Amino acid sequence: MNTWLKIAIGLAAVVVLIIVVVQFLPSSEPAPQLPEKTYYDVIRDDDKRLRAEPNIKEVTASKQPTTVEPVKQDQTQPAAGAKLVFKELAEEEQIEAERLFEMAVASRKMGRLPVLTYGQMVIYCRQIIQRFPGSEFDFKARRILADIPESYRDQYKITPEEIDLSKWPTK
Repeated sequence: MNTWLKIAIGLAAVVVLIIVVVQFLPSSEPAPQLPEKTYYDVIRDDDKRLRAEPNIKEVTASKQPTTVEPVKQDQTQPAAGAKLVFKELAEEEQIEAERLFEMAVASRKMGRLPVLTYGQMVIYCRQIIQRFPGSEFDFKARRILADIPESYRDQYKITPEEIDLSKWPTK
């Protein structure tokens, strides 16, 4: 009996020793990562970004020098408080542009889903660009087109002119 008691005490000591060692060893598990964004998180971020008021920073960010010559300082940096100038639309045109824009945004959301594509969104954006040139909706449609992945730009033959945000005058 004495032998069995010694074996039991020895096993208990080994188990306690293993537990203590495991507690103090560094964990091999990776640190917890932030949860991945869900479809709804991405859609909410898209809505915020694509419905935002146009700003001068987007225009200067989309400008890319076409020559190797140095660019003058006043051409690349907007004046403090500068605003974009858009063509005013008649009330009927405004309503139609808003309708097409909302359809483009909805199509953008659907294009993010598996199996669906951005085809309808591209069609709506091109209609806006063609029918309401120089307007705020023209700017927003170009911003939406510039936001889709490069592979889809190639697929729908989106030209650099269609995603150029640098043509708007400022005041």
